[in-house]
Amino acid sequence: MSHIEVVLAVGLTAGGAFAEDFHVDPNVGHSTFSAVFDAKLGERISATSSAVECNASYDEKTGTVSGTCSVPLTSIKVDNEDTKTDHFQQWATNKKMEPKDCKFEVKLTGVKIGKLVVETPVRFTAEVPFTICGRARTDGGKERVDGNAILFPPGSYGEAKIIRVRATIAKFNREKYQIGPQYTEGWLAKVQSLAKVVAEEGTIELSLFAKAKGNATSDGKK
Repeated sequence: MSHIEVVLAVGLTAGGAFAEDFHVDPNVGHSTFSAVFDAKLGERISATSSAVECNASYDEKTGTVSGTCSVPLTSIKVDNEDTKTDHFQQWATNKKMEPKDCKFEVKLTGVKIGKLVVETPVRFTAEVPFTICGRARTDGGKERVDGNAILFPPGSYGEAKIIRVRATIAKFNREKYQIGPQYTEGWLAKVQSLAKVVAEEGTIELSLFAKAKGNATSDGKK
């Protein structure tokens, strides 16, 4: 091994990235997704799901998170009504794919949340890309996420370490993802009557409980 290789090996061992994998289980029901669209002259519509799934890695050295989170469209209930839920599924898919094949998804790449502190909220702000049924924002933009993260040691919520995240996405515009009657076949005649009833902008709130998968490893490798 050359002198340069020795230096690199020592550097990675002593001060390299220290990543730990975390998982949000969609079957447990502790983690939730909720979206509220409140039209000034129309309805206040709430969409909720407890089937959030995340697979992410937290780099302790840099205080960053990378991974993915998703919510299946079929798990989202609108105002706890079957008819509204069905309409929302049609609007989200534009009736061009099956609802079971659609999901709301966010990909995280080196998102900075900072150094986590045991049982102390750490605030963060990030710009992250979303896709809905595979569609990104029509303007190519990202969504601003404001929230906080808390680290709970083993024993607080079972044997594993837990990161609890609470986050808000304000002014989420469904039109930018082409979610609506005007983008959906068969709804064109209803667009005008629904223009003021359903708000274009809403607020999304996420509450996540991410459980450590195993032992942390240098450079995220096991």
